[in-house]
Amino acid sequence: MIYDRPRFAPGGDRIIEFELGDEMSFELNFLVHTLANRIRESRVRGVVELIPEMASIQVSYDPDLISYRDLTEELLMLRASIGDLSSLELTSRLYYVPILYFDPWTRECTEDYRTKLADKEPDPDLLVRMNGLKDRAHLKQVHSGTEYWVAALGFWPGLCSLMPLDPRCRLTAPKYNPPRTWTPKGTIGLGGALTCIYPDQTPGGYQIFARTPMPIWDRLQRLKAFKSSLALFKAGDRVRFVPVDRAEYDEIAARVDDGSYEHQFADYQKFSIRGYQSWLAEIAPPQREAAQ
Repeated sequence: MIYDRPRFAPGGDRIIEFELGDEMSFELNFLVHTLANRIRESRVRGVVELIPEMASIQVSYDPDLISYRDLTEELLMLRASIGDLSSLELTSRLYYVPILYFDPWTRECTEDYRTKLADKEPDPDLLVRMNGLKDRAHLKQVHSGTEYWVAALGFWPGLCSLMPLDPRCRLTAPKYNPPRTWTPKGTIGLGGALTCIYPDQTPGGYQIFARTPMPIWDRLQRLKAFKSSLALFKAGDRVRFVPVDRAEYDEIAARVDDGSYEHQFADYQKFSIRGYQSWLAEIAPPQREAAQ
């Protein structure tokens, strides 16, 4: 649920955990990022940094400039100023991400895990079985059949949590137990109901089944998309996965290596809660075959 009155918890003497609800929903996440923008725009004295997440905002502040009590009152007033959620809009860029499904690199990673740590059903086959799909081709169709909302960033620089906007394309999966010790950079993973893109070679626990040659984080800022930020995505952006074959993957990877690659995106658009809810009311009930 979305709380009528937000909840606060201290995180030491310089952090407030500002909880707006206890569910994983698009509406709650939209509220989180709308409120984070309001806090930034209000320039509340003493606020140092904001970390918006799925259902909460971590607020870092300077206790020499504002007290815990005064800051919570400021945050409550900003929450109250938002009013009806259906009227909210956020600026939202749409990125097109090329991905190779059932690629050799994630297959090598999972085979290494099965040999050294724990035997398990191959990740794509597990996703097919648990989501009632016909086969891997059906998994590819469903996963690439929707735009995804960038709901949160964190755990690793540039790592994004992506929520599917079309309920007909919603997939779920358990996480690895135990986690993997490594995951190829650019891997596409699914854990719970969230998709992610691994920005670098890291440990991981999501089920993996595809890879993109397009970087989403670059500490060296070589490519044009990273000139103003090390991370590509911002919360409230959207992602559309575009299936490619191995030849297309290799061609994009070569352009990334030589520095000539340019990320494809639509900039800037407005995303409306009211418009989204109207669209949801018009589409057919969630059926896999309906997602094209």
